[in-house]
Amino acid sequence: MLTVTAKTLSPSPFLTNNPNSQSKFPTKIPLITVLHCKSHIQTERGLEFNTGDSFYRHESATGRDLGVLAAYLYKQSKGQLRVIDAMCGCGIRSLRYLVEAQADFVLANDANDEYRGVILGNLGQVERGVGDEKRWVVTHTDATRVLTEYYMQKDFIDFIDVDSFGSDTLYFRSAFSALKMDGLLYLTSTDGFSAGGHRPLNSLAAYGAYIKPMPYANEIGLRMLIGGAVREASALGFHVTPLFSYYSYHGPVFRVLFRVNRGKLSEDRDYGFISYCNKCGNSQAYTWDKLNQISCTCNSAKGSRSLVVSGPMWTGPLHSASYLTEMLNLAVQWEWAGNGMETSLEKLLKRMIEESDPRLSFGYIKMDDMGSRAKINTPALKTLMEAMQKNINLQCEVCPMQEGYATSRSHIAANAIKTNCPMTECIRIAKELQTIDNAENLVHTNYI
Repeated sequence: MLTVTAKTLSPSPFLTNNPNSQSKFPTKIPLITVLHCKSHIQTERGLEFNTGDSFYRHESATGRDLGVLAAYLYKQSKGQLRVIDAMCGCGIRSLRYLVEAQADFVLANDANDEYRGVILGNLGQVERGVGDEKRWVVTHTDATRVLTEYYMQKDFIDFIDVDSFGSDTLYFRSAFSALKMDGLLYLTSTDGFSAGGHRPLNSLAAYGAYIKPMPYANEIGLRMLIGGAVREASALGFHVTPLFSYYSYHGPVFRVLFRVNRGKLSEDRDYGFISYCNKCGNSQAYTWDKLNQISCTCNSAKGSRSLVVSGPMWTGPLHSASYLTEMLNLAVQWEWAGNGMETSLEKLLKRMIEESDPRLSFGYIKMDDMGSRAKINTPALKTLMEAMQKNINLQCEVCPMQEGYATSRSHIAANAIKTNCPMTECIRIAKELQTIDNAENLVHTNYI
């Protein structure tokens, strides 16, 4: 029985007469249908493919967009691109790396050999080639084994994508070992329970971090994943740099792209502990040598019950602004962004660039939480951000002008602000805005 469901993101520039595309593939690629297999036809960026009975989420297309953009930038920079898609599912990521990122070679691996017909059918849209010219291979084995075999053969890979489920981190070391120096590693976690602090022993076992509940749990999920990667890489003598960190609500899904090189982490590395005070809402970071000094300014007693501490995890920047700018420029070139209409991908990349400000702290302040603590109606998010940047202070007429705070919207939480401004200061500024607003309303009323 044939079941057909069709969904489309947007037309692919690689299957049309796009002047920016140098793809050697025909403008219309025939989809190979494998007999005796359920057919669920989808389209993504104009590429048609069959999901069969494999696990597939249309919502994950943005994460695949980001991976393809990064892979193509690598191909442009290095002149070649060899990819391992370690948990490929139906093979749509592998197909996109071949067609859009113009990969020279892709190994599509999935442990479930029942997907073989579907994967072969999807990748069969690209000529396989033979010998040294072979473009793609399909295997069915454990991801760790595949990666280890490439390491043992010293056949190092440019780009490794591991779209895993849950908090599976067993493959981390084999992935680092199989990667070429200055190569890219695209990791995944879907463990929202650990990110939310509901399974601290599980996060400790998987990522080496004891996570407690905090109000910015989804950012903690990214920092937990980065921290786990930093720890494993450091043990092997590698230095990793997060180029972008992406959270998506469905799943949830945490994805981070790393650049991997030889070298030790600096002594002031951004790997430590984060505290959150339930009493005042302030957060602080602590390095290992400062653990005995954990406290909050609202309570002089060290080890106060109002304090929650999680870690160790990554406390540094989530993204590289320069790298994301390159990705955005490429997206515009491919007509995935620009044209006067801000696409969801363009909006995401621009927000990530804003989040890359090195002055910004970890976490974010939710407007609802701030309003509840201040016992006021929260001002408009944009208005509050502008006031924080100016650091207004109506209560002190003789105080010297103070430097404003850094602010940004968060790609993780829509109604939240990333900032280096403490919660207590944020509340003060919000109340100042309310005072100004009340005074203006009073003048307006008297005038009427």
